[in-house]
Amino acid sequence: MELRFDLANTKALPEAWRRRALQRLAGRLVDGVISVRASEHRSQWRNREAAAARLAALLAEATAPPPPPRKPTRIPRGINERRLREKKQRAEIKRGRSGADWKRQAMRQGWR
Repeated sequence: MELRFDLANTKALPEAWRRRALQRLAGRLVDGVISVRASEHRSQWRNREAAAARLAALLAEATAPPPPPRKPTRIPRGINERRLREKKQRAEIKRGRSGADWKRQAMRQGWR
């Protein structure tokens, strides 16, 4: 069962909603018409209901207002300082793994 809805020319939706839906569903539209298919049920009636439910869900999602913008937050100073302190400790551990200190110490003592 295939259900088609002419989104570009509909008067069923307010103009702002229609524009928002056209913009959000642009990839699914063919000449301003959206089509939804359903074939999971054996009866045509149930497939028609399933297609109508899918179309309604698509339109509800496409016409929903955009989410409120994210309020930018700053990282607390204590958290940032802890991160830098741990980073320095990790760098010290890695620096200690290099053989540079062992070589310098061995050269001072006359080892080869």
